[in-house]
Amino acid sequence: MPFTITISKGRTPFLRNRWLQGAALFFFVVWLNSLIGTTDVSNWILENILTVLFVAFLLITYSKYQFSDLGYLLIFSYLCLHVYGAQYTYAENPFGYWIQDLFQFSRNHYDRIVHFSFGFLLATPLRETFLLWLKYPTWVAWILPIEITLSVSAFYELIEWAVADIFFQQQGIAYLGTQGDIWDAQKDVFVAFVGAIIATTIVSIVKKYFMRRM
Repeated sequence: MPFTITISKGRTPFLRNRWLQGAALFFFVVWLNSLIGTTDVSNWILENILTVLFVAFLLITYSKYQFSDLGYLLIFSYLCLHVYGAQYTYAENPFGYWIQDLFQFSRNHYDRIVHFSFGFLLATPLRETFLLWLKYPTWVAWILPIEITLSVSAFYELIEWAVADIFFQQQGIAYLGTQGDIWDAQKDVFVAFVGAIIATTIVSIVKKYFMRRM
């Protein structure tokens, strides 16, 4: 069974797609484990509201719109990073503490990893959306993932503010995970923006390389 990428012509149905079945199963195991092992159920619920909505979107649209296997692999990789962060709260994530100790950072940077991954891992599926689903011109499909990453990241920071300061004040500190950094929101948006630029640059270089080989 071939592993499909953006430019692949066909898409394998889910019941015959071992790549997609494996990715979905792995995500479900990570998601379930994050719920069972969470240290803060209230924060886990808040963090996973958007996860549930995102997965519901994938399920609802699957019959009409399908990403490539690469697209789904990138999406589920991002979701795994997110739910693993929700398991402990981003500011108290064990992997983040390990990196902090290894590089002698002043804070737990797991939240930065996930924000960077938002741009880096989802830029390619976004490109597929505009290129294959919506039939936008190629140059638009290159630019829009970067612009949308920037705008959605900024909008997400507004959601975080509303959730933490207006709707669920008791969970505010755990949900935000600013760790005392007054520029946390701006840095989160920036690393996601950089991630999207790097991802689209890599895809562009790889595409040009294979075009020259053909």
